[in-house]
Amino acid sequence: MIGELLAFALIMVVGQFSPGPDMLLLTRTALAEGLRAGCLMVFGIVTGLAFYATIAIGGMAVILAKGGVIALTMKWLAAGYLLWLAWGLVKKQEVGDEKVVPKRSPYLRGLFCNLLNPKVLVFFAGMVAPFLTEGHPSWWPYALWGLIVGEGLFFWCLWVWLLQLPKIRRGYQKIGR
Repeated sequence: MIGELLAFALIMVVGQFSPGPDMLLLTRTALAEGLRAGCLMVFGIVTGLAFYATIAIGGMAVILAKGGVIALTMKWLAAGYLLWLAWGLVKKQEVGDEKVVPKRSPYLRGLFCNLLNPKVLVFFAGMVAPFLTEGHPSWWPYALWGLIVGEGLFFWCLWVWLLQLPKIRRGYQKIGR
């Protein structure tokens, strides 16, 4: 049972640090707006994770895992969304043609980025369902939920803090040129 929790924790960490809208927005915000804004964004992202984790652990993961058409539709929607995001990153902007992003609450930007990211729901549907099999104690779903939320808070706040270190910040600035 402990082995299953460790496997789930490892899968969640890999999912957290895989490239995606949450990670890109969080990295950009932490570098451009600092530690406070980055941590506020983490709280928004983790609020979205808590929402999706509640849905997934509450049964949506099982429905999507067995839902055939629903699961396939969600995967195609997620693939389309990720391709659209990739296209936006690949499109070359002219020098001096930077878009001005309104300074909305980092918490709300993180929350909406997470909630509107179909990758999160597809990830939870695919990764939580296998861990929700019979034979686990009654506290098991709460442990999974706690791992999702706890890891999100810890590792993303750690990431935001690391991005404030001068050496790492300089490395990102070199890459960005």
